[in-house]
Amino acid sequence: MALPFIDSRAGATRDETLAVDLGGRTTKAIQLTRRGQAFALGGYALVDAPIFEKTISAELLTEHLKAVSQAVASKTKYATLTVGVNDALVRHADMPLLPAHDLRQVLKLSAKTYLQQELPGYVFDCHISVPVQPPKPAGKARESSGPPRQKVLVTGARKQLVDDYVAGARGAGLNLDCITPSLIAPVNVFEKTMPEVFAGEAVALVDLGFKHSSICVVCQGELILSRVVGIGGDRLTHGLAEALNVSYAEAEGIKIGMPGEVESQLDSLLTPLGRELRASLDFFEHQQDRPVARVYLTGASAQSDFIVQKLQQELMVECKILNPTSFLQLELLPHQTAEIEQIAPQLTVALGAALAAL
Repeated sequence: MALPFIDSRAGATRDETLAVDLGGRTTKAIQLTRRGQAFALGGYALVDAPIFEKTISAELLTEHLKAVSQAVASKTKYATLTVGVNDALVRHADMPLLPAHDLRQVLKLSAKTYLQQELPGYVFDCHISVPVQPPKPAGKARESSGPPRQKVLVTGARKQLVDDYVAGARGAGLNLDCITPSLIAPVNVFEKTMPEVFAGEAVALVDLGFKHSSICVVCQGELILSRVVGIGGDRLTHGLAEALNVSYAEAEGIKIGMPGEVESQLDSLLTPLGRELRASLDFFEHQQDRPVARVYLTGASAQSDFIVQKLQQELMVECKILNPTSFLQLELLPHQTAEIEQIAPQLTVALGAALAAL
């Protein structure tokens, strides 16, 4: 399921990457090394994200990546960046039976035909989900049914944003190998952490982000549905701050620590998110005639037991926190080793991007 939709490696393979998840409030970065079939986490950092209006400039990104690389104490010059849900599209499409490099050209020339909208100035990549063999002819009626099709997961971003990412990384002394959409990163991680469940069951992966939350439903190793919900940890924290008349920082601590007296306020804030996510599960279950077995949560807000329990009530499906580092060899400094269990859910997107690159 790895989908590095901008890939500059030209067939080369890497054993190490600095993966940077450019979040809305906090940038998460890790250094990941491949050792044969295993992966080692060599360091990580959480750094305050820079303030910008719409898209980050190349110059601002350069300074930020310098700070991130220093915080991780990264020794590699190869980097991987994520594109957030507002800047990268991820769609399913039925497309001609062509290899991925030809499909990218088809999308560049006629995106509207397959994605129902004009996307000038975009670059694309494709993941062929289920290759479809040409149907065997059974008479003239079958012969005239049209060319064979295949299911394709399409992703893309504006070329200007990609160029700014490349320039920003270059300015920080990094070779930008890979740019990947943050939406699918949890899928990459889940495939490594629970390969048997990934290949055999129907599960949902919910990433509780800062401004948005996303849900990906995976069934027997295939990403079937993905959706972005405009409710994230920021809305929960702002809602608590207003209800309790406290500062944003105090509300953030309360949200995670969860004293019993604020559960009613947080309960009402979580209900709309739970309903939106449940609607996505209902759509999948109706279309596929198969229930979702369980939901795995990632992101900073997943650290709250109350949030997990509340979402389980709303979704009516067992909810668990995904530990994205469970399959890794940990080669961390002592203080990072001590806190990795608590920090791990926040590193899911960065880790998924690193797996796409390696």
